[in-house]
Amino acid sequence: MNAKKLFWILFLLNLLNYIDRQVLYSVFPLLHQDLKLTDLQLGSLASAFMLVYMCCAPIIGFWADRAPRQKLVSASAFVWSTATLLCAAAGNYAGLLAARSFIGVGEAGFTTIAQPFLAEQYPTQKRATVLAIFGLALPLGSALGYLLGGMAGQHWGWQAAFLLAGAPGVVLAFLAATQLQDSARRHIPAANRPAWRDYRALLTDKPFLWICLAHAMITFVQGGFSAWMPTYFHRYFDFTVAQAGTVFGAIVVICGAAGTFLGGKLADRLLSQTPKAYFITIFAGILLMLPCAAAALYAPNGTLGIIFIGLAVLCIFLPMGPVAAALVALSKPSVRSMAFAFNIFIIHALGDALSPILIGRASDAWGLKTALLLACAALLPGLLFTALSANKQRAKH
Repeated sequence: MNAKKLFWILFLLNLLNYIDRQVLYSVFPLLHQDLKLTDLQLGSLASAFMLVYMCCAPIIGFWADRAPRQKLVSASAFVWSTATLLCAAAGNYAGLLAARSFIGVGEAGFTTIAQPFLAEQYPTQKRATVLAIFGLALPLGSALGYLLGGMAGQHWGWQAAFLLAGAPGVVLAFLAATQLQDSARRHIPAANRPAWRDYRALLTDKPFLWICLAHAMITFVQGGFSAWMPTYFHRYFDFTVAQAGTVFGAIVVICGAAGTFLGGKLADRLLSQTPKAYFITIFAGILLMLPCAAAALYAPNGTLGIIFIGLAVLCIFLPMGPVAAALVALSKPSVRSMAFAFNIFIIHALGDALSPILIGRASDAWGLKTALLLACAALLPGLLFTALSANKQRAKH
């Protein structure tokens, strides 16, 4: 099918994917007040979603390597959107935890499929840029999630935020079912289907595993900051819930989008000079994030804090396009869906399935500022893993 048409349908779905994922965080203070939840319980709502998300990804990846992917994309969008709507009906912690967890089933299906599906439509020289533009849905969707959640929650309650976030996905699920076509998977001969030995080879491929581990360290920090930064603004800068969601949403959409786009462009430009372009860009983003985050958390006033948080967000988003392009380059076409599924499992098992709840626990003990600073230490092994992957790189176009 037309690559641009496929791109825009997948991009809009990805945008909603992140809106539905992030809207929860901007209403943390309201849930804390209305449902009397502790920081540990709030963090567990984020972590439960991630645990289900990462466990479902390999199962869906197995089927996605064998079947037309448009059906799985459509079903996934319907499932996560319906689960978001069910969050609005939850009247207690258990109900919200169950609905939030079920969002992970749908989003795992989409994320496992979308990037390799899209990457196969474009040549290698353009993949980092295309995947970076596709990845703009992360900062844009996250920002919209914060804005929508903060404003709707402030005026109409946290239930309204979930209703507004979930409804559009049902419409897009129908659009995906009727408009997407996966010609590459329409007729797959049995001889060309991946075997278990292909999956075993993927799991023993060191460059692939190292870049997944580096991505996990990035995701640990991203997930922790995404979950807790609106609350940080609320507690330390005396912002209202709406102000906190608006300010952090603006930071994510401006700085996150700039970082994502610049990272993809830089990596594609460097690719003409060195095959390690993706890894260089990833390493630079991680390295630059560290001093910016420390400066943000210990800034003497809110204005400087917001400026440095913006720089930190820009840096941590630089690797987004290059990471996706590296995963495509390091995996065979026949197992790409499972490669992304393995990556999802690893980055969330070691990343944002842990960081929100660990930061919540550390915050209860030592305060949120200290908890966020400790979370940034995960970037140090991320630098090592990126260097190891670059050193042992073997591209498999």
